[in-house]
Amino acid sequence: MTFTSRLAAVALASLLATGTAFAQTAAPAAKTDAKTTTAAPTDKKAPKEHSAESLECSKQADAKGLHGKERKKFRSECIKSAKAGTAAPAAADKK
Repeated sequence: MTFTSRLAAVALASLLATGTAFAQTAAPAAKTDAKTTTAAPTDKKAPKEHSAESLECSKQADAKGLHGKERKKFRSECIKSAKAGTAAPAAADKK
């Protein structure tokens, strides 16, 4: 065997051997630490509960077709006025 054929054989063998190194391994066992079971969940993407005022103001903003900064400003004012007990600004400003 020549040097280049031996080199090619070694390269091929090493490629085949490294395939097993990248194979999927079993998932690690779940930790059953007492701290994690009694602590609050750490899920950062948990859905938030929306208040009735927030939902109503969102519906009004949708009806007006507001988007972006205009929508944010409208909802902020609407929620403030709804929590204060006054009528929502959308009721007076309907186009």
